Order: sequence, then structure tokens, then C-alpha cells
Amino acid sequence: MKIITTPDPRLREKSTKVGVIDDEIKEIIENMRKLSLDWEAEHPYELSAAMAAPQMGVNKRIIIVRDDMEDKSNATFTALINPEVIKTEGKIKTDYEGCLSVPRIYGLVPRPTKAKIKAKLEDGNEVRIKAEDDLARVLLHEIDHLNGILFIDHIKDEKKAFYEMNDQGDLVPLDYDKNIKDNKELFPDD
Repeated sequence: MKIITTPDPRLREKSTKVGVIDDEIKEIIENMRKLSLDWEAEHPYELSAAMAAPQMGVNKRIIIVRDDMEDKSNATFTALINPEVIKTEGKIKTDYEGCLSVPRIYGLVPRPTKAKIKAKLEDGNEVRIKAEDDLARVLLHEIDHLNGILFIDHIKDEKKAFYEMNDQGDLVPLDYDKNIKDNKELFPDD
């Protein structure tokens, strides 16, 4: 298995609900964890905060979220199955987002600062999560993947909102007209 990237059309498909959490689903989750950490090992300045099953071409409503986004040495993830956004609230905050499936590109994305999510854990128990700030952003980003939406779809001020990471780990602005506007990998249908 590998992480698929734009313009792969599977990233634009809506994922199907998971019925039974069986060995196949648990294997998908384990592969997601492995792929996330493999990607991170190849990107020294970046942290793999989360991943959705569609990012490895699996059309199932499964995401994994890193348990500690501040400590790169803590490489544990929690799987959320059939996650749903119950409610968003709070201010809309614009902040940087990147994606394992959108190589090299980062963007300034507006999102609500609070989200209420319900999902099932790997053991089948239902959970409700009240997320704020970075966790809310990460959960909303991953749930978007389950609906065929990428972070680049939320960028409104495209002239000033796209970045790439340089060799020192700094984000530097990209020229929209030169690097983004006609990029068929990012916007294949435009």
C-alpha cells in the first residue's frame, strides 16, 4: 500500500460507511498507521498528524489521529470509524494546512475553532469528541477526505494563500499565477 496523491480521482470520491469492525478493518487501520509513520520518516521537518483511508485508496470512512501532536517521538494514533461532524462553532480561524496527498503544497485554510464529532473506536465503542483549535482543524480536514474534499478546496484568497516547504523546513510563498493556477495535479477539473 502507498499514499496516493493528487490528481488521483479516488481522492475525490465519497467514502462508504464501515459496517462491521472486523480483521480487514483493523488491517486497514494498521496500514494507515504504518504509512503515516513511513511518510513522516521521509519528511524530517513535518509531522504526520492524521490520515484518512481514502489517502491509501481505500474507500472506507476511517481516519487516524495522532495522540500527541506536540511530541513527534510519540507515534501512537487513535482510529475513528465512521466519524461525523455533529456541530461546528467558534470563530473562523485561518491557519496553515498541508496534506500527505497534496505533496509540497501548504495553504491558509479557514476553519471553525471548535467541532463536535461522533465516531466509533476500534473496539466498537462510540465516542463523542469536543475538539478545539488544532485538533478541531485536523478532524475537520480528515473528515473532508471522507467526502472527497481536499484542503485546497477551502482556500479563498488564492493569490496569497499557497506555500511550499523549503529545504530548511520553512514555508515560503508560492506565486499563484506561476505555480498554482494551471496546476492540473491540484485542480484537474479546472
